Amino acid sequence: MSKYPKGLFFLVFTEFWERFGYYLMIGIFTLYMTADTSEGGFGWDNADAADVYGTFIAVAYLTPFMGGLLADLKLGYRFSITLGGILMGIGYCMLAIPEKWAFYSSLTIMVVGNGFFKPNISTLLGNLFNDPRYKDKKDTGYNIFYMGINLGAFICNFIGAIMLNKIGWHGAFLAAGIGMFIGVITFWIGMKHYKHVDIRKEPKPEDKPFLMQFIKVLLTGVAFATIGWLIPGSISSSNSTDAFFMFCIPVIYFYASIYKKANTEERKPLGTMFTIFLIVILFWAIFKQNGTALTTYAKYYTDRESPAQISKAAEKLGFSEKVFAKNTEVTQVDEQFRKIKDNKGEPVKVMDYPAYFKNLETEKIPPPGQSVNLFNTSIFQSVNPFFVVVLTPLVIAFFAFMRRRYKEPTTASKIAYGLLISALSTLVMVAAVYYTNNGMMKASAWWIIASYGVITVGELLLSPMGLSMVSKLSPVRLTALMMGGWSLATSIGNKVSGELGKNWDKFDNKANFFVVNFILLMFAFLIMMLLLKRLNKVFKET
Repeated sequence: MSKYPKGLFFLVFTEFWERFGYYLMIGIFTLYMTADTSEGGFGWDNADAADVYGTFIAVAYLTPFMGGLLADLKLGYRFSITLGGILMGIGYCMLAIPEKWAFYSSLTIMVVGNGFFKPNISTLLGNLFNDPRYKDKKDTGYNIFYMGINLGAFICNFIGAIMLNKIGWHGAFLAAGIGMFIGVITFWIGMKHYKHVDIRKEPKPEDKPFLMQFIKVLLTGVAFATIGWLIPGSISSSNSTDAFFMFCIPVIYFYASIYKKANTEERKPLGTMFTIFLIVILFWAIFKQNGTALTTYAKYYTDRESPAQISKAAEKLGFSEKVFAKNTEVTQVDEQFRKIKDNKGEPVKVMDYPAYFKNLETEKIPPPGQSVNLFNTSIFQSVNPFFVVVLTPLVIAFFAFMRRRYKEPTTASKIAYGLLISALSTLVMVAAVYYTNNGMMKASAWWIIASYGVITVGELLLSPMGLSMVSKLSPVRLTALMMGGWSLATSIGNKVSGELGKNWDKFDNKANFFVVNFILLMFAFLIMMLLLKRLNKVFKET
């Protein structure tokens, strides 16, 4: 007998291709929006790009509560996953059209597609492990799932860089779309291995009004969002932020009503889940800055020059870019960066040089008309999934070792430790900023790599454990809906991440930006520790 259900590996490779497409797109998303129009981008500033980025990843993780509910009560998991995958593939391909109408239309299509895809593939996986033969391996199964899908997130940025350098933005976006379509095909090839667990449970009598309640929540949310968008001057930082949080109000009320109507047996596990949902919002708020603040840090503050021994190989393979020094001199000097001086000690007017050169050591700046080879900024997006792939077997082995000695931490304890370790990753960036004199000189790439490495350990203790927690504690008939609740928490965290990222330019001392992140994560960790005894008790009873 196999140690794991055969369907696990088909689901892994389905999500592998979904992550390939999503992270390829996300890896260049902010870069695309901020690229100059002459380079094929939109030429937006960092704050506007962070707002769109935060809103997109927030709404993309908000819609799964809808897709989860529809799959639970009406559509089934396999149909929902297929529909979602096809929609996302279409959305990625539409990004290849360099028009704003296509840009916003594609984001909308991707948001809807992710709503159908994301909660239901996790639910289908959980259903496979409900078999008594595999039930005690559920945590490990989710770890394997998480490791496998991150292979897609690791590979995609190299493919995206090659397509971007050799073809352009449209080539990279089309590659993301093709990857998603391959994922849908993979899912259908393995259908026989999970067809038997795509069984919608008959709702209890008190659950039958859920569909009508869902429609009411959706319509009310749209109405609230419209009001938020139209409020003059905006309550928060932007109309899109107002609209998002206004939409969330009836959704949160919907989940609160589920708890209120639950029977005594279901109320404790639901309460435990909802408590952890609230706490992990702050984790996602920091983690998802990989697409905003950390991308900006990698692009402008990190030494991206290819080492001599691999420069030619990187250039030949296509994942390094040439950055040319221009000839024109402009009198304005950006005070945020060190004024570059020539070998006589006289200031060099460099504003027309690419921004990358403004805090580069003088001797490394090429003469006008010449270039340097740099790794594409998006390559740094592969660091986190690389660590996921490398560290997951170690995490699994460690907890297997602890389990054999009956000392394995509970799921809630793992999530708490994940928050603490993630907080430590922000201190790595604080040290990087101080070491480089607040960005006056380039930081070694090892700083940002180390930060990603530390937060990945935290992620491995938190994210797959969150999925496992939902599968363990959810009432069977509402599992996909509760997966949507986990995504709702992720969604709110993603939006907060965009809001934090918008403030990057407002911090003169960049270390303070990362200190704020540290404080937020430590706050979440302390709250989790205060509640840990009660949470663990519920896990033991379930």
